[in-house]
Amino acid sequence: MSFAEGVIRYRWWIILSTLLLVGSAASGGRFLGFSTDYRAFFSKENPQLEAFEAIQNTYTKEDNLMIALEPKNGKVFTQEMLTVVEEVTKASWQAPYSIRVDSVTNFQHTWANGDDLVVEDLVENASSLSDAELEKKKQIALAEPLLFKRLINPDASMTAVNITINLPQKSIMETPEVVAFARKLADDVRTQHPEVNVYLTGVVFMNNAFSEAGQGDMKTLVPIMYLLVLIIMTVVLRSFLATLATVVLIAFSILTGMGLAGWLGINLTPVSANAPTIILTLAVADSIHILVTLFHEMRLGKTKHEAIKESLRINHQPVFITSLTTAIGFLSLNFGDSPPFWHLGNIVAMGVMAAYVYSVFFLPAVIAVLPIKVKGKVQGRQEFFDRFANFVIQHRKRLYWGMLAVIILIAAQIPRIEIDEKFNEYFDTRYQFRNDNDYVEAKLTGFESISYSLSAGESGGVSNPEYLAKLEQFAEWYRQQPGVMYVSTLTDTMKRLNKNMHYDEESYYRIPDNRELAAQYLLLYELSLPFGLDLNNQINIDKSSTRFTAVLESVSTREALDLENSAQAWLKENGLPSMVTHGASPLIMFSHIAKRNLKSMMTGAFLALLLISVILMVILRSFKIGSISIIPNMGPILMTFGMWGLIFQQIGFAVAVVAPVALGIIVDDTVHFLSKYLRARREQNKSPADAVRYSFHTVGTALWVTSMILVDGFLVIS
Repeated sequence: MSFAEGVIRYRWWIILSTLLLVGSAASGGRFLGFSTDYRAFFSKENPQLEAFEAIQNTYTKEDNLMIALEPKNGKVFTQEMLTVVEEVTKASWQAPYSIRVDSVTNFQHTWANGDDLVVEDLVENASSLSDAELEKKKQIALAEPLLFKRLINPDASMTAVNITINLPQKSIMETPEVVAFARKLADDVRTQHPEVNVYLTGVVFMNNAFSEAGQGDMKTLVPIMYLLVLIIMTVVLRSFLATLATVVLIAFSILTGMGLAGWLGINLTPVSANAPTIILTLAVADSIHILVTLFHEMRLGKTKHEAIKESLRINHQPVFITSLTTAIGFLSLNFGDSPPFWHLGNIVAMGVMAAYVYSVFFLPAVIAVLPIKVKGKVQGRQEFFDRFANFVIQHRKRLYWGMLAVIILIAAQIPRIEIDEKFNEYFDTRYQFRNDNDYVEAKLTGFESISYSLSAGESGGVSNPEYLAKLEQFAEWYRQQPGVMYVSTLTDTMKRLNKNMHYDEESYYRIPDNRELAAQYLLLYELSLPFGLDLNNQINIDKSSTRFTAVLESVSTREALDLENSAQAWLKENGLPSMVTHGASPLIMFSHIAKRNLKSMMTGAFLALLLISVILMVILRSFKIGSISIIPNMGPILMTFGMWGLIFQQIGFAVAVVAPVALGIIVDDTVHFLSKYLRARREQNKSPADAVRYSFHTVGTALWVTSMILVDGFLVIS
């Protein structure tokens, strides 16, 4: 008994077993969740993540939520507006997981009162301040380096309340909880103070935007793709029941892939959230090949069961090969350095192999049960591919050399490509986070930053005038660099304290000359600070190092790395030996991983190509045919990157996925064409030319349809 005969004989058992299998796998879907942390894009061994976490663990966390406030009259320093800032500052302390709140009103302003150092909120009880007092507060704020271009803009038309958040990372609901609080607070301000515009940005909102983008894509893209598949398959197959069976098979494949992901404990991200759409796109290909051949055989006069047997006999091997090679292509994403791409590859690989199982077992079994009939002969497409086959054979030499020349010419543009992108452009203007962030950056301050933990080389060394002088020089160098909006450094506080302790004489606004005095100033200041506004965010426990942060406008990853490399060079040439360290931040992390991901993905694609070529040689039992397949498998990838280099030049973090994914999918066409060619040569003793005609005649329509479905499916993602 052949495989196809077994499928037909045990069709009801196969249908029942499939339902049980899908149910068991899909039940894991209840464990799926969406990651709300950008750190999910980095493996635990990522060196830039390790450096960033080291800074976070040494000082307080940098994850923040910024509420930008813009009075419509353009004046922050009025009684009414500063009262709003005070209210928002007070309310912000109630934000879930908040550990610090900074604003112009609670900024710890220092001044001298005789021999005493006074430390107080810059603005208290704003409603009672006179115009003269408001103007004085304004001038203080605009002259303060720790506020200027961070919490107040140059013309004092916008201010911000910055909330530092320390998420325990025990639940995926932590970020949505913080975002919900901020949105409610913003809505309350808009309702109670319609004269104030409110904008929300910060790391927490970026994290949430990743989650909302992924969930939104799943809710919109999958239904759109389903509709496209229904339309295309209905037109091609002209059979409602066959289309329905395919739609069910696709759903089973998606449920299996996503359910197994849940069982494996995978949290979804915007990258892996595309898995259902990709599985849907790929699952159609298997069904199309089986059904097109089945209907073709039925139109030639065979019974339904005979047509099922012939279709499985012809297509089982190529469907298996294409499913396996596609899975290998996606599994090669595990060579990358970013877990979301691992998860995408693994989920799709599981879904693709599930689609193969359901295509050769469930689909024929269901077709054997359903009362499917063919509607006359469809000669148009076959006749077209017969003519096309003759054209290809007649002009084979010109087509061969012409296509080879085109491939080489276009592939030659690949060196024009450079790895570069802008971090804030991960989200388009559909997302409020992107709009708010762009507006706040243009009016007030940037979102991206680079932080350093600069060591003084000894306990208590942060009070060493030599160390502080080098720190100040580094700050001045950074402020002169293009794209730098704000620099946070301990020296600004030390200079202010030195001036305060010399009766506020402006000439003493400089670094203290004496280490002991500097240490005393710092201790006196720290003892005067209220809870939650201490210097733990800038100085480590034994006062041997400080955090230095440069806030940037929207820069590309290449510009960020160039700036960081220049900073490294400056520290080596001008800083103390103990100060030489790498900068760390999400911007630096994403900038490095783009290059690393592309390099590792190319390695994965190359190894996948070798493995796929070996598989084709073994299964097709032809070294020559397996070797020839490398050209049509690699050609489209080389041409795609070449066209990209010609038109766009820049590629980013996510584009690294293209080569291994495309390789696994492109093999589908190659395998089906070559398998039909070899079948004609071996079983029917046809000449090479007639075998090519046979391939076009039997599989041309299916290749055209599956290619269109693949194109449509990936265009939906775009």
